[in-house]
Order: sequence, then structure tokens, then C-alpha cells
Amino acid sequence: MLRTRWIAGPAAGHPGPLVAALTDYRANRLLDLPGIARHGLSLSRLWPTLPGAVGMWLWADLPGRRVGSLSVWREEDDLQAFVRLREHVRIVREYRHRGVLRSRTWQVDGLDQVVPPGAGTCFADPHHGGDSQRSQPGYAASAACPAPRRTRERR
Repeated sequence: MLRTRWIAGPAAGHPGPLVAALTDYRANRLLDLPGIARHGLSLSRLWPTLPGAVGMWLWADLPGRRVGSLSVWREEDDLQAFVRLREHVRIVREYRHRGVLRSRTWQVDGLDQVVPPGAGTCFADPHHGGDSQRSQPGYAASAACPAPRRTRERR
């Protein structure tokens, strides 16, 4: 498991409640991973300028052909504005048919309820069955996964 350092956004000091969003993209082919990872890193360079962005991690599970992000937002509208960004839409369209994208959002009371992706944290892995297990990459500080406000899967 690889992950970036925490990348703070302009709303880093916002106390909460906050919206957390997890994306998990599993590429059909290992050859597509470098491109999607490169695009993800380029989007992260925009992070300090995105209204409502609290912070984020990017992560990669190379043997599993998976990459994704765990981002925290001031509110749902801020997350949706990011999703509609021209750069983001272009990347999603380019890789839409090259794998499966799964995303979840949920509300947290504060940043202390979000932990970096890594071993021993809770993650609902769409590729290993079940909706709640101890695995990588993590997203919740508690042993039980939070109930998602919304879950999407695209093939």
C-alpha cells in the first residue's frame, strides 16, 4: 500500500461537521495504472485552491490494480463542485471503461474521525465481498464502517 502525505486544503481549519469521500478505482489492466495515478497526482496539485477542501490522501494498491483517494470536504456542495471540475470529468471519461470505480461519502463530526489509508482501518472493499471488513485502505477510525450516505459503482 502506497499513499501520499496528507494534503491540506484551504478549509483545513474547518471544525465540522465534515463530508468524507472515498474513491476506489480498480483497473482492468495493470498497464492503465500509471496513467490514472499520474492524472490523480495532477488533480492533487489543484487541491490548495479548491473551495471547501479540507484535506486528502491518494493511495495505491499496485498488486490489486487499485488506486483512489480519501478526501474530506466542508460540505457536500464542495465535493460536488470538485466532481464537476473540467479536469476531473475529463479523467473520469478517459478511464470510465478501463475498470470499476466505486465511491462512498459519509458525514463525520470532525477530522479526528478520519484516518489515513493503511493497515487495520475499516474499508468496504467492493472486490473482496462483504460490505464491512478490516482491510486496506482505511477510512474510519472506528471498528465498524460508517453507514455511507451514498455508494456508487460504475463499470
